[in-house]
Amino acid sequence: MRAFAVKLETLPVRKKRKPTRKKKSKGLSLQVKAVLIGLALILLSPFYYGYILKFAASTWGWVKNIGDDPDYPSYESYDIRIPKKYSVHGIDVSYYQGKIDWQKVKSMNENGVQISFAFIKATEGVMLVDRYFQRNWREAPKVGIRCGAYHFFRPKKSGRWQAKFFLQTVDVEKGDLPPVVDIEELNGVKASKMREELKEYVRYIENKTGVKPIIYTGLSFYNDYLRGYFDDCPLWIAHYYKAKLKIAAETKWHFWQHSDKARVNGISHVVDFNVFNGDSTEFKKLLIR
Repeated sequence: MRAFAVKLETLPVRKKRKPTRKKKSKGLSLQVKAVLIGLALILLSPFYYGYILKFAASTWGWVKNIGDDPDYPSYESYDIRIPKKYSVHGIDVSYYQGKIDWQKVKSMNENGVQISFAFIKATEGVMLVDRYFQRNWREAPKVGIRCGAYHFFRPKKSGRWQAKFFLQTVDVEKGDLPPVVDIEELNGVKASKMREELKEYVRYIENKTGVKPIIYTGLSFYNDYLRGYFDDCPLWIAHYYKAKLKIAAETKWHFWQHSDKARVNGISHVVDFNVFNGDSTEFKKLLIR
């Protein structure tokens, strides 16, 4: 037993090996990095960047106006805020709003805000007629809504031919609002060329109807390309989600499209909401005599 014990003591003692751990890969894999870099390049490209900025600005403009503002109260029925100090309200419609029940539109009223006028899309360019124009043009006046027809202007097309096409489609009559020309984009032409064609359009309409057409445009487009060129025409400006129209004090404007998200009885889709810059007496003076 003793000899055996000595042998046991002289046996070499094996050290326990520590389990080896696999090294964790640091950072993301090359594939994931490539995908992220690709997405970043797309989102930061000029094409997408403009849309992102426009969406962010629009959202911020809507959010910052949330809250109690005596000059910009909420109207639950219309589901929008409506600037105060205006007594004449209206909408503008096209095929997008679908089939409209104009009697329900006229009957809607919340705290005195009632729709008195409607601008109705008639034509676009030199070939397109809005498929709901004739119905809207016929039915809206029956319930007592004052109407004006509008043309969506294409700067690449002849202004004179566009005006002819519009008047072939629309019968402008006594008691109507002046016809409207909607100009929102350059369509790849120079600003000077756009103004040249628009001037031809305005001249033709005035010669044939005896009234200057209303010019509709966005606030930025007006400041960039139209300001100072068509000051003798009535002006209709689009500028959304604001308590006040932020335009130069000397600018004479007649209509303000202040929202594109209104809910109106008799219309299944959201619709643009407008105010007239004046009272009912001044509004009547604008009508075609």
